[in-house]
Amino acid sequence: MKVEELTVTGMTCASCSSRVERVVGKLAGVKSASVNLATEKLSLEYDEAVLSEEQVAQAVQKAGYGIAPKEDAKRVTIPIEGMTCASCVARIEKVVGRLEGVRSVAVNLATERADVLYVPQTVRLSAIKQAISGAGYTPREVDAGQSVDLDAERKRKAIRNLRIRFIVAAAAALPLLYLAMGHMLPQVRLPLPAFLDPMQYPLVFAVVQLLLVIPAIGAGSRFYSVGLKALWHRAPNMDSLIAIGTAAAVLYSLASTVRIAMGQFMAAEELYFETAAVIIALILLGKSLEAASKGKTSQAIKKLMGLAPKTAVILVDGKDTEVPIAEVEVGDLVRVKPGEKIPVDGEVVEGYTAVDESMLTGESIPVEKKAGDPVTGASLNKNGSIVFRATRVGADTALAQIVKLVEQAQGSKAPIAQLADVVSGYFVPIVMGIALLAGLAWLATGESVVFGLTIFTAVLVIACPCALGLATPTAIMVGTGRGAEKGILFKGGAALEQTHRVQTVVLDKTGTLTEGRPVVTDVVPLDGLAPAELLRLAAAAERGSEHPLGEAIVRGAAEQGLAATVADRFQAIPGKGIVASIEGREVLLGNESLFAERGVAAGPLAARWAELASAGKTPMFIAVGGKAAGIVAVADLPKPSSARAVKTMREMGLEVVMLTGDNRRTAQAVAALVGVDRVLAEVLPKDKAEAVKAIQAEGRRVAMVGDGINDAAALAQADIGIAIGSGTDVAIESADLVLMRDDLEDVPAAIALSRATIRNIKQNLFWAFGYNVLGIPIAAGLLHAFGGPLLNPIFAAAAMSMSSVSVVSNALRLRRFRFRKKGEK
Repeated sequence: MKVEELTVTGMTCASCSSRVERVVGKLAGVKSASVNLATEKLSLEYDEAVLSEEQVAQAVQKAGYGIAPKEDAKRVTIPIEGMTCASCVARIEKVVGRLEGVRSVAVNLATERADVLYVPQTVRLSAIKQAISGAGYTPREVDAGQSVDLDAERKRKAIRNLRIRFIVAAAAALPLLYLAMGHMLPQVRLPLPAFLDPMQYPLVFAVVQLLLVIPAIGAGSRFYSVGLKALWHRAPNMDSLIAIGTAAAVLYSLASTVRIAMGQFMAAEELYFETAAVIIALILLGKSLEAASKGKTSQAIKKLMGLAPKTAVILVDGKDTEVPIAEVEVGDLVRVKPGEKIPVDGEVVEGYTAVDESMLTGESIPVEKKAGDPVTGASLNKNGSIVFRATRVGADTALAQIVKLVEQAQGSKAPIAQLADVVSGYFVPIVMGIALLAGLAWLATGESVVFGLTIFTAVLVIACPCALGLATPTAIMVGTGRGAEKGILFKGGAALEQTHRVQTVVLDKTGTLTEGRPVVTDVVPLDGLAPAELLRLAAAAERGSEHPLGEAIVRGAAEQGLAATVADRFQAIPGKGIVASIEGREVLLGNESLFAERGVAAGPLAARWAELASAGKTPMFIAVGGKAAGIVAVADLPKPSSARAVKTMREMGLEVVMLTGDNRRTAQAVAALVGVDRVLAEVLPKDKAEAVKAIQAEGRRVAMVGDGINDAAALAQADIGIAIGSGTDVAIESADLVLMRDDLEDVPAAIALSRATIRNIKQNLFWAFGYNVLGIPIAAGLLHAFGGPLLNPIFAAAAMSMSSVSVVSNALRLRRFRFRKKGEK
């Protein structure tokens, strides 16, 4: 049977959807058909051998409706060169987003990538790239197999290029600054060569400055090429501001040089070549520092990629053969010696060892591996030689999936970034307007052209859309990267942001709070019978049982090394227990109903049975030869970290709720052990999502933590679904946040990391907005209007350069995030 979802066109009401359902439902081979009017989707399950998709479409068309052609959306990540600020991001998102066939586009300034979801049948990738090029930026090709390496190499070259440009600009700006300002310093009056004396040789003085500013302009040529192109496209950006501001200073200085040549020697006091050169040098310095800092934000990805070995040793005709890791195929037998890294995911077929998985899960204790156990690529084989069969290779390995998840999270946008996105779309044009109005206003008050030009340039140069654009993505990159290092995987910026709002944490009991595997906790013999003998008889009786409690008893006996005895006869009595014949004796194992039915008196065991039951354990009476012989109790014990995790969450101000299908008495007993106050017991798997919805109806933001298939619906319903990494693939797929370790203490750690990241983003946004809100009025001469100082454009450029560096540096503090767990020193 094939399950298909088709889009139906032409439906207008419930009668239409019913009509389509009836028509399709009557077709031979159709098992089920349902139509959702709101989504216009036809969900269909049918036999491909009997019916084709074309026949379904024909039947729908005969009924007066249509089937829309399939549009399989494709997601692509495009590296982009040439972005410098939030305005660039807004521009690219605008031009790409309006292309027909583009479903969504998110541009990340920190990663310099565009994440585009598009329909290939409607728009080609080349058209998307052409739109980016048309906006004045450069889309790059990335080889799928080496994207991280190529991208890293490209960024290293960009940083090196920026540094060289800064050195050139600084080498021109420093002597130019000395020449222009040195002789004007009060008290010091640095000496100048006689031929450069502005009073004696003003033209030589001006021409030398002109010659010195040319290398600086060349070093900053990109500001002009990109900035002017952006202006041409009516989408000015930060480069445009710098280009206009420095060009104004240079052009005015050129005009002054012409006036000097024409005999107006006093124009030598109106040369501002040094302003342009120093502004370019300072901004190139800031850009190189910013690029280096941005490179550090993606170190988590580089670390993850570096975990995998480059080669593997596979067995070919019984002989060891070393091959590149890319050549390992599913089913290959791979040998790993002590001290070597496991190249791909697989299952051990030979040998015994301990594997250090800390690089993937953060768990420092090596995990023992034997035949039949899974191993994960990039983990470290500690002390034994093993042979394993490869089960997942290439992009399917756990490491590759983690890297993909982290890359997607780092490239995504958090809702908190929306304000910065909106502002950045209008920021540069507004700044240009303010600069022009401020300059003209001062001219209107009677100030000189030079004064107005100073104001105009200072406003243009101090404005910093870069800080706005970097405030959110850099923090998300570092936060998600730090989480990945600790085995905490956020599935996107939205999940990272939502997690900090969580008020209630709902914990599934079995497998999340508890080990998920019942064990024997108590053996209570009667009348001098040895505990080991009582357990041996119970295990012999349960040996034929498939019940988890029976398996726990058999496993408990085996762990104590008790001889395995096979029952001569075995009978399961539903709801009561079992009756078995062992070594000629009848053995009963079950609840009080079984004892009552067989006329066996529990005697002094009754009180002990009640005590064990009230502690949340499952006690089972045992009778041998018609007489009570003792009790064996089994329980699913809480994990060692559960109580500590619950206590930590409560200290963080979170409400903790336990959700379970167990009876209320067992649930309350487990809750008491781990410190949970609120218990939702006897909840069927299908009702777990409704239980979460009921808590949300109280006005609470809910995180659901689970590990099984029956938790998937509840994980999807919760505001944040958290899957324990040891859980099922279905649970992990339904979750917003994945914990690689089977450790509940990672839940409060993830919430604490989210809180720290959002706090960091708010700090960045406050600084980015605050800097511009305060800086622009000061540059416009607000302080000077009240008798204060006038901001020199050179200092405005220095402030602008440092603003974006400070934002990135603040985000990098998250790399030091450490969540101290209970009991840690």
